[in-house]
Amino acid sequence: MSYLLSKSKYIRGLQCRRALWLDVHSPRLARYSAEQMRLFDHGRSFEYNFKATFPDGIDVSAALGRDINAYPAHTATLLDGDGEVSLFEAGFLYDDVLVLADVVHKHADGQLDIYEVKSGNTLSDTYKRDAALQHYVISHCRKIATFSIVYNDGLGGFVTEEFSEEFRSAHDEIATNIAAMKDVVLAGTEPDITPGGHCLTPYACPYQHHCNEGCRQLGLF
Repeated sequence: MSYLLSKSKYIRGLQCRRALWLDVHSPRLARYSAEQMRLFDHGRSFEYNFKATFPDGIDVSAALGRDINAYPAHTATLLDGDGEVSLFEAGFLYDDVLVLADVVHKHADGQLDIYEVKSGNTLSDTYKRDAALQHYVISHCRKIATFSIVYNDGLGGFVTEEFSEEFRSAHDEIATNIAAMKDVVLAGTEPDITPGGHCLTPYACPYQHHCNEGCRQLGLF
Protein backbone atom coordinates (compact mmCIF):
# COMPACT_ATOMS: atom_id res chain seq x y z
CA MET A 1 0.00 0.00 0.00
CA SER A 2 1.06 3.60 -0.55
CA TYR A 3 -0.07 4.58 2.97
CA LEU A 4 0.28 3.30 6.53
CA LEU A 5 -2.68 4.92 8.28
CA SER A 6 -6.25 5.86 7.47
CA LYS A 7 -8.76 7.93 9.41
CA SER A 8 -10.34 4.88 11.04
CA LYS A 9 -6.96 3.41 11.97
CA TYR A 10 -5.86 6.73 13.50
CA ILE A 11 -8.98 6.80 15.71
CA ARG A 12 -8.39 3.14 16.57
CA GLY A 13 -4.82 3.97 17.55
CA LEU A 14 -5.94 6.78 19.85
CA GLN A 15 -8.11 4.25 21.67
CA CYS A 16 -5.59 1.39 21.79
CA ARG A 17 -2.28 0.73 20.06
CA ARG A 18 -2.93 -3.01 20.19
CA ALA A 19 -6.22 -2.59 18.34
CA LEU A 20 -4.42 -0.49 15.73
CA TRP A 21 -1.84 -3.23 15.17
CA LEU A 22 -4.58 -5.83 14.84
CA ASP A 23 -6.50 -3.61 12.43
CA VAL A 24 -3.48 -3.61 10.12
CA HIS A 25 -2.11 -7.13 10.58
CA SER A 26 -5.10 -9.30 11.60
CA PRO A 27 -8.34 -7.49 10.62
CA ARG A 28 -10.05 -10.88 10.13
CA LEU A 29 -10.18 -11.17 13.93
CA ALA A 30 -12.59 -8.23 14.24
CA ARG A 31 -16.12 -8.97 15.40
CA TYR A 32 -18.89 -6.37 15.17
CA SER A 33 -22.23 -6.65 16.93
CA ALA A 34 -25.58 -6.31 15.18
CA GLU A 35 -26.04 -2.94 16.91
CA GLN A 36 -22.70 -1.69 15.59
CA MET A 37 -23.65 -2.73 12.08
CA ARG A 38 -26.99 -0.97 12.45
CA LEU A 39 -25.19 2.24 13.43
CA PHE A 40 -22.88 1.92 10.42
CA ASP A 41 -25.91 1.62 8.13
CA HIS A 42 -27.60 4.62 9.77
CA GLY A 43 -24.46 6.68 9.30
CA ARG A 44 -24.25 5.81 5.62
CA SER A 45 -27.91 6.74 5.11
CA PHE A 46 -27.50 10.13 6.80
CA GLU A 47 -24.36 10.82 4.77
CA TYR A 48 -26.19 9.91 1.56
CA ASN A 49 -28.93 12.41 2.33
CA PHE A 50 -26.43 15.21 2.85
CA LYS A 51 -24.59 14.37 -0.35
CA ALA A 52 -27.91 14.69 -2.18
CA THR A 53 -27.73 18.45 -1.46
CA PHE A 54 -24.85 18.52 -4.00
CA PRO A 55 -26.72 17.18 -7.06
CA ASP A 56 -23.75 17.65 -9.40
CA GLY A 57 -21.26 15.94 -7.09
CA ILE A 58 -18.83 13.42 -8.54
CA ASP A 59 -18.43 10.22 -6.53
CA VAL A 60 -14.78 9.15 -6.65
CA SER A 61 -15.66 5.80 -5.08
CA ALA A 62 -18.09 5.04 -7.92
CA ALA A 63 -15.22 5.27 -10.39
CA LEU A 64 -12.51 3.51 -8.38
CA GLY A 65 -14.31 1.18 -5.97
CA ARG A 66 -11.83 -0.67 -3.75
CA ASP A 67 -8.75 0.64 -5.56
CA ILE A 68 -8.01 2.93 -2.61
CA ASN A 69 -4.44 3.68 -3.63
CA ALA A 70 -5.72 5.35 -6.80
CA TYR A 71 -7.99 7.83 -4.99
CA PRO A 72 -5.46 10.66 -4.36
CA ALA A 73 -4.24 10.88 -7.95
CA HIS A 74 -7.77 10.70 -9.37
CA THR A 75 -8.94 13.34 -6.90
CA ALA A 76 -6.04 15.63 -7.86
CA THR A 77 -6.96 15.33 -11.54
CA LEU A 78 -10.56 16.33 -10.83
CA LEU A 79 -9.55 19.26 -8.60
CA ASP A 80 -6.99 20.54 -11.08
CA GLY A 81 -9.70 21.15 -13.68
CA ASP A 82 -11.17 24.59 -14.33
CA GLY A 83 -14.17 25.97 -12.46
CA GLU A 84 -16.08 24.69 -9.46
CA VAL A 85 -16.59 21.03 -8.69
CA SER A 86 -17.99 18.94 -5.84
CA LEU A 87 -16.52 15.53 -4.99
CA PHE A 88 -17.62 12.68 -2.76
CA GLU A 89 -15.01 10.40 -1.12
CA ALA A 90 -12.15 12.52 -2.42
CA GLY A 91 -8.78 11.04 -1.48
CA PHE A 92 -5.79 12.89 -0.02
CA LEU A 93 -2.42 11.47 1.03
CA TYR A 94 0.16 13.10 3.30
CA ASP A 95 2.63 11.81 5.91
CA ASP A 96 1.71 8.20 5.02
CA VAL A 97 -1.91 8.91 6.00
CA LEU A 98 -4.76 8.51 3.51
CA VAL A 99 -8.11 10.18 4.18
CA LEU A 100 -11.32 10.13 2.14
CA ALA A 101 -13.39 13.29 2.60
CA ASP A 102 -17.17 12.90 2.59
CA VAL A 103 -17.80 16.06 0.57
CA VAL A 104 -15.31 18.48 -1.00
CA HIS A 105 -16.42 21.57 -2.88
CA LYS A 106 -13.74 23.37 -4.90
CA HIS A 107 -14.30 27.07 -5.63
CA ALA A 108 -13.21 28.68 -8.87
CA ASP A 109 -10.10 30.04 -7.09
CA GLY A 110 -9.08 26.51 -6.12
CA GLN A 111 -9.84 26.73 -2.40
CA LEU A 112 -11.81 23.94 -0.80
CA ASP A 113 -14.83 23.68 1.48
CA ILE A 114 -14.69 20.34 3.30
CA TYR A 115 -17.70 18.67 4.94
CA GLU A 116 -17.29 15.71 7.30
CA VAL A 117 -20.70 14.11 7.90
CA LYS A 118 -21.64 12.49 11.22
CA SER A 119 -25.05 10.99 11.98
CA GLY A 120 -25.00 11.70 15.72
CA ASN A 121 -27.09 14.44 17.36
CA THR A 122 -24.12 15.96 19.19
CA LEU A 123 -20.46 16.63 18.42
CA SER A 124 -18.27 14.27 20.39
CA ASP A 125 -14.55 14.75 20.95
CA THR A 126 -13.97 11.66 18.82
CA TYR A 127 -15.84 13.22 15.90
CA LYS A 128 -13.62 16.29 16.19
CA ARG A 129 -10.40 14.28 16.42
CA ASP A 130 -11.50 12.36 13.33
CA ALA A 131 -12.15 15.56 11.39
CA ALA A 132 -8.99 17.25 12.70
CA LEU A 133 -6.89 14.46 11.19
CA GLN A 134 -8.57 15.06 7.84
CA HIS A 135 -7.84 18.79 8.12
CA TYR A 136 -4.18 18.00 8.85
CA VAL A 137 -3.82 15.79 5.77
CA ILE A 138 -5.88 17.84 3.32
CA SER A 139 -4.37 21.20 4.32
CA HIS A 140 -0.94 19.86 3.37
CA CYS A 141 -2.29 18.99 -0.08
CA ARG A 142 -4.62 21.90 -0.92
CA LYS A 143 -5.73 25.30 0.34
CA ILE A 144 -8.75 24.91 2.64
CA ALA A 145 -11.28 27.74 2.81
CA THR A 146 -13.56 26.10 5.38
CA PHE A 147 -13.71 22.77 7.19
CA SER A 148 -17.08 21.86 8.69
CA ILE A 149 -18.64 18.98 10.55
CA VAL A 150 -22.23 18.22 9.58
CA TYR A 151 -24.37 16.38 12.12
CA ASN A 152 -27.99 15.47 12.86
CA ASP A 153 -30.33 18.14 14.22
CA GLY A 154 -32.43 15.36 15.76
CA LEU A 155 -35.17 15.75 13.17
CA GLY A 156 -33.36 14.34 10.18
CA GLY A 157 -31.96 17.71 9.12
CA PHE A 158 -28.41 19.03 9.17
CA VAL A 159 -26.39 21.21 11.53
CA THR A 160 -23.12 22.57 10.11
CA GLU A 161 -20.28 23.90 12.29
CA GLU A 162 -16.95 25.23 11.01
CA PHE A 163 -13.69 24.27 12.77
CA SER A 164 -10.76 25.35 10.58
CA GLU A 165 -8.90 27.39 13.19
CA GLU A 166 -9.42 24.87 15.98
CA PHE A 167 -8.19 22.01 13.81
CA ARG A 168 -5.17 23.97 12.59
CA SER A 169 -4.04 24.45 16.17
CA ALA A 170 -4.04 20.66 16.66
CA HIS A 171 -1.59 19.91 13.83
CA ASP A 172 1.52 19.49 16.01
CA GLU A 173 -0.25 17.02 18.30
CA ILE A 174 -1.58 15.11 15.30
CA ALA A 175 1.89 14.87 13.75
CA THR A 176 3.25 13.44 17.01
CA ASN A 177 0.42 10.89 17.19
CA ILE A 178 0.98 9.83 13.59
CA ALA A 179 4.69 9.24 14.16
CA ALA A 180 3.96 7.03 17.19
CA MET A 181 1.26 5.09 15.35
CA LYS A 182 3.47 4.43 12.35
CA ASP A 183 5.96 2.79 14.72
CA VAL A 184 3.15 0.55 15.97
CA VAL A 185 2.02 -0.38 12.45
CA LEU A 186 5.57 -1.24 11.38
CA ALA A 187 6.29 -3.32 14.50
CA GLY A 188 6.69 -7.03 13.87
CA THR A 189 4.87 -8.18 16.98
CA GLU A 190 1.49 -7.46 18.54
CA PRO A 191 1.70 -4.92 21.40
CA ASP A 192 1.13 -6.37 24.86
CA ILE A 193 -1.69 -4.25 26.26
CA THR A 194 -4.00 -5.69 28.91
CA PRO A 195 -7.76 -5.25 28.33
CA GLY A 196 -9.47 -2.59 30.44
CA GLY A 197 -11.86 0.33 30.34
CA HIS A 198 -10.29 1.61 27.12
CA CYS A 199 -11.81 -1.41 25.32
CA LEU A 200 -15.22 0.27 25.48
CA THR A 201 -14.37 3.97 25.06
CA PRO A 202 -15.12 5.73 22.81
CA TYR A 203 -16.25 2.61 20.91
CA ALA A 204 -16.62 -1.05 21.75
CA CYS A 205 -13.44 -2.58 20.34
CA PRO A 206 -14.04 -5.38 17.81
CA TYR A 207 -10.94 -7.23 19.09
CA GLN A 208 -12.06 -7.65 22.71
CA HIS A 209 -12.67 -11.39 22.32
CA HIS A 210 -9.15 -11.88 20.95
CA CYS A 211 -7.42 -9.95 23.73
CA ASN A 212 -9.60 -11.48 26.46
CA GLU A 213 -8.87 -15.00 25.21
CA GLY A 214 -5.15 -14.26 25.26
CA CYS A 215 -5.40 -13.10 28.88
CA ARG A 216 -7.37 -16.21 29.85
CA GLN A 217 -4.69 -18.44 28.33
CA LEU A 218 -2.08 -16.61 30.38
CA GLY A 219 -4.18 -16.99 33.53
CA LEU A 220 -4.70 -13.23 33.87
CA PHE A 221 -8.52 -13.56 33.89
